[in-house]
This record gives sequence, C-alpha cells and structure tokens, in this order.
Amino acid sequence: MTHQRLLRDLLDAVNGVVRGKEDVVLNALTATLAGGHILLEDVPGVGKTTLGHALARVLGCSFRRIQFTSDLLPSDILGVNVFLRGSEQFEFRPGPIFANVVLADEINRTTPKTQSSLLEAMNEGQVSIDNETHPLPDPFIVIATQNPQDFHGTYPLPESQLDRFMMRLHLGYPDGRVERAILKGRTRRDPLDALEPKATLDQVRDLQRRVDDIRVDDLVIDYIMTLVETSRQTPTLELGVSTRGALALQRAARARALLLGRAYTLPDDVKHLAVPVLAHRVLVTGGGEGLLRTYGEAERVVAQLIEQVPVPV
Repeated sequence: MTHQRLLRDLLDAVNGVVRGKEDVVLNALTATLAGGHILLEDVPGVGKTTLGHALARVLGCSFRRIQFTSDLLPSDILGVNVFLRGSEQFEFRPGPIFANVVLADEINRTTPKTQSSLLEAMNEGQVSIDNETHPLPDPFIVIATQNPQDFHGTYPLPESQLDRFMMRLHLGYPDGRVERAILKGRTRRDPLDALEPKATLDQVRDLQRRVDDIRVDDLVIDYIMTLVETSRQTPTLELGVSTRGALALQRAARARALLLGRAYTLPDDVKHLAVPVLAHRVLVTGGGEGLLRTYGEAERVVAQLIEQVPVPV
C-alpha cells in the first residue's frame, strides 16, 4: 500500500464516523502527522470525544483515555513509585499517559496543578518523577477536549499549556442535512464499534518521517515570518505569536502538503492553517469574558492578519 492510499484510507475512516466535518478531520490528521497535540474546544455533544476516539483507533497505536475531574492528581496521570516490601526497593508504576495516543477528556475540569503536570510530557516526550526521567512512547500525541470556560466547574488553561497544542479546533453543530442523516441512520450500535485500525505503529512513524522531507520554499518561510512579526506589532494583541508558534505553523504546513499529495508546501497551506495553529497562542487586548468569546476574538484578529499580509507569488 502506498502512503497516499494509506492517508486516504485514514481520512475516509474518520470522516465516516465524524460526518460533515471534513475540514476539521483534515486539520486533526494534519496535526497528528506533524507530531503535534490537538485541543478540541466546543460545547458538549458535538463530537469532540468521538473525533479523538476515531483518530486513535484508525492509527492502530496504543491508546488511553483519561477523564479529567476536579479531584484528579498528577500521580493519577503520570504514575507513582511504589515501595515493595520484599525487595526493599521502589518500583515505578506508569500512569495512563504512557501510550501513543492519550485522550485527555474535559481537560479544563481539573485544577491548574494537574493541568501543568502535562507540560513536560507534551513538550519533551518524557515525565520526571522523584528525580527519575521516564521516556514516553514514540509517537506521543495528546488529544484534549474541553468545554467552554463559561460552563460550571471549569478551570482556564494557562497560556503556557495552550502553547503546547499545535492546533485548537472546534467542530460546531452539523448542518441540517448531515444532522438529519445522523438521526436517520443511528441505531444502538456506536459507529466507533465498527471502526478498524487502518495503519500500524511503524506506518505512523514512517508518515511522520515523510513530513520532514516536504520542501518549504524560502518565500513560504518569509510569509510565515511576516505573519508572526505582524502579530507582534498589532495593537489589538497584547501577546503575539512565539517562535514555537512559527515552527508549529511551518511543520503543520508540511504535514498538510503530504496529506494533499504534494512534496512541497504552498502559501495556501499556511493561510489555511494560520487560525487553528496561531489563534490560541495570541492574547487579545482587553479580551471579553468567557473562553468562546476570547477565542473568537483571537480568531478574528488572526484572520484579519492573513488578509493584511500579502501572499508571496
């Protein structure tokens, strides 16, 4: 099987479960191939957890789901050292984070202390416990879901945590035609039950390595740099895009080009990905109350930047 056919199979499989959201699925798989983490933010009941489950299943990697709650502790995620009386030694018991794909469900329902326990894992692919470092599986991808901050019992994710996510995506409600088809065709059986793995762990690693071979022209790099520099000079933004954000945008553009069957990136890849990759990394001046409103304003500002910055020819 060629890698292009494999990529089509992955897209078709996820689109068969998360219907009517082809653009979101394409972006989510783009982030996965780029080795980035995904934040799915929206109101309950629109398919955030379903999308996370579907991505994990088709990739054929090890998978763990963590339900985040207010009483969750860092050790419940990372693991703990247990003293064994017989050997008089400590033995490390790994937590659920030791998997290729980790679904962090409702991540903003836990405290900031527990949220911060993911920082090292997401940034460096390892966890440190009692002065010992434990590497995480390769690849390692966190797919997190969160409800709007306006909902009761939620804690906002700090900027340092948000910056570790390659993309922030939201699904929104399906259009009437798709929603009617979902209602008409749904039975007791969950569509996820029939979803089979379409790739192996080695194939996923190979696809991620192929992303590195996608060519990025100097004009595309200059285009990314202009977007980043403009964000830092925009008066409506207190915080512009960081260097990590620029690197994430470039790698995501590479992955999107691979998914679309090209060996090179285009400015269109950057334009398409700028909002989901950059909007959660900027801070709007005098942002409104509530997560959806703040993110909505950030997305509008980034969209305006895209319109202002000339596209290289």
